[in-house]
Amino acid sequence: MKLVPTLIVGLIAAAPLCGQRADPRAVELANLREDVRLLQQTVAELQASLAELQRDNAALSQQAESGRASNVTLAQLNDALAQLRQTTDTALAEQKRDTLQTVAQQIAKLAKETNAAIAAVAKGQATRPTISTEFSDDFPKEGVTHTVQAGETLSTIAKRYGVPMKNIQNANRIADPTKIHVGQSLFIPGSTGPLMPAPQVRPSN
Repeated sequence: MKLVPTLIVGLIAAAPLCGQRADPRAVELANLREDVRLLQQTVAELQASLAELQRDNAALSQQAESGRASNVTLAQLNDALAQLRQTTDTALAEQKRDTLQTVAQQIAKLAKETNAAIAAVAKGQATRPTISTEFSDDFPKEGVTHTVQAGETLSTIAKRYGVPMKNIQNANRIADPTKIHVGQSLFIPGSTGPLMPAPQVRPSN
């Protein structure tokens, strides 16, 4: 009778390959769901096979009652049923245990990665430098006014007037030295006038 070996081979082929989980985590969770689905499918197939064997048992019983000979006795069929039940119970128990163990391992792994990510974010926020918007009043109160021209930066203006760029930032409350624009009026503290001529700006074609 080849029914029991065939069912055992089908059961082994349906067992989940727990060692072939792949990143990212979404794929791992999808594989776990597939393992559970295959387990349910295997149980349904085994139940169908048991029902078929029970029908065969009933047919053999009728043949025995009618006195017809049979190559498979009722005792042999009962032995096959018992063997199938034992094999099925063992395989299902092992499959359930492996699946649950894999799920627990994946949950622990995801929790560990999540905690590490949260810690990394918290660390990054703690070490992130903050932009200071505080300005000092420690600069000369006398000076001249300058109108920003095309091509000028705060650095070139400071060099042209021979004053520290920090004094210009503090006097004009400029938090970002790159945020000046053409036509902007700047107070140049500690200067009586430019020490160098204005840079020549080439007209655009």
